Formats: sequence, C-alpha cells, structure tokens
Amino acid sequence: RRRLDRDPRRPPGPGPGMTTEHVIYAVSDSTGETAEQAVRAAVAQFKTDHPAQIRTFSHVRDVEAVRNIVLLAMSRGALVVYTLVDPDQRAAMRTLTQEHAVTAVDLLSGLIHELSWHMDTAPLARPGLGHETDDAYFRRIEAVEFTANHDDGKRLNTIGQAHIVFVGLSRTSKTPLSHYVAQRGYRVANVPLVGGMEPPAELLAIDPRRVFALVVDPVALANIRRRRLVELGVEETTDYADLKKVREEMLWARRLFRKNPAWTVLDITDRAIEETASRVLEIYRPCFESAAVAKPAATPKPKKKQKSKSKSKKKKQKA
Repeated sequence: RRRLDRDPRRPPGPGPGMTTEHVIYAVSDSTGETAEQAVRAAVAQFKTDHPAQIRTFSHVRDVEAVRNIVLLAMSRGALVVYTLVDPDQRAAMRTLTQEHAVTAVDLLSGLIHELSWHMDTAPLARPGLGHETDDAYFRRIEAVEFTANHDDGKRLNTIGQAHIVFVGLSRTSKTPLSHYVAQRGYRVANVPLVGGMEPPAELLAIDPRRVFALVVDPVALANIRRRRLVELGVEETTDYADLKKVREEMLWARRLFRKNPAWTVLDITDRAIEETASRVLEIYRPCFESAAVAKPAATPKPKKKQKSKSKSKKKKQKA
C-alpha cells in the first residue's frame, strides 16, 4: 500500500523534514515472535547506512492499545507490521492507520482468509494458539536440556540417545548449531575433534547416518579462532590460530571423515546457523522422522522370561 503522503514519482526515501532512521513496530496479540522474525527476515535484504530499529509490542489485545501504538508510530514515522488474529483488532488497526497516514502491513489476514477457504472451516481467532504447552512444547524442553548436557563431548555414555550428533574441530559452530536444532525438538550432541587424536569409541558406535561432520575453509577458521583469542584477552602464543596449523588440522579431519563415509560432511563456510540447520534437517528427516521425532526414545522394558516348553509339558503330564 502506497504511503498517503508520498509522491509516487519520487524514489523511496525519507520525506522533507523526516529523519533517516528506519523505525519498524512489530505488533502482536501473542508473543510477537512471528511478526519480529518476519520483519528481521525482510530487513536482512537491505544494506543501508541506517539499520532498521525494530520494536516489538506483544500481547496487544484491546483497541485502546492499538490506538496508542498507531499514535506512537505516527510521531516516529514508523512502519507498523502486525499479526493480529482478532477481527475487531485487525479492523481497528486498519482504520486507525489509515486515519493517521501510518503505513501498515497485515501479515496474517490474507493467509487466514485463504486457509479458511482451502480448509473449508472458520478460523478460531484466538491469540497464542501457536504457543501452547502441548506435547511438542515439552519435547522441545527435553531436547534443549539433553543438548546442554551433551555439549562439547560431555556424557558420551548416553550419546546414543541423540537424534543428531555434530562433530568438528574447535570453533566450527558445533555448539550454537546444536542449540538451534534442539529448539526444533531434536536431541543433539556434539563432539569436538582434536587433530591427531582418534575420536571416542562411543561416537563410532552410533548410527553413522546421525552424524554430521562440519568443515570450514581454513582461512576463515583461522580468523574465527584469532577473534576468539582477542575476545578472551589471550595473546597468540600458541599455534591455535596459525593458518598453517589450521590447514593441517582440517586435512586431518577430512581424512577422518573419509574413513567414515556414512557421515554427512557439511561445509559451513560463510553459512548462517539457520541455513546449516535447515540443510541438516532436510537430510535427517527422510531417514528418521517417523521414528525419532514423533516419539522420544524410550528406555526399553526388560523382556519377561518365557517358560521353556519342556517344563510346561511336565506340568501337563503331572496334572
């Protein structure tokens, strides 16, 4: 929708007397995660000297709150992006933003309308339905706890309970990737590799299709390690960030991965955590989705001892 005060012949940009800041309000009648994530995903497509300032308004559930946000947006020249499921609040947002010449984007109404037609049923129009404490919610909590307990090679004796295992050299994003995937309800473990040292036997004993081996361009990895040393205030007195040493480590790691051809090797150089996680789940799900994710692995019950046929025959003969 075109801004009411914008000349369509002018290129996009701040109008006369307006500042160059880009303020965006993400408005929701629930947690605000959906609106904020959608805004951040869209904003990532723009590189400017003035990054967008995103403010989230959550649990907006009455018309007065909507009115206050619109007035604030008008005073700041903000763009309003909203996910309101209640029809009355959506109508109020549309009316008030038009009255006050505030640009607004409705993320949900078009989708809800099309889904209602496609599914041949009316929407519930109840906020927060995507955030219930159901089985999936508790499965995510359990996955996050498991992943925290199996970070950096800890508790190898129970690594077999993991849905996914990441392996790689130091600073190959094993931990942040593990925690991101765990938020999707998967139990994740990660095992660090040290050049020249054999991986633990527990790692080699699990289903190799669950193992994802991470590699990074040596130059990029050396830079990452160098920045880490600076963050820790440690002088480069070791070869931890030395490019020659890092190249040798990566060559060793690749040889190890070739010895385990069923492991999935992923080059994560210049890849965002979200992108890598998406690729991991694309590979993992066709193999294990129905068994591993639908139900968390349960401890097997001990089998009852069956009476031998010879003993049962003797009892019949006595009778």
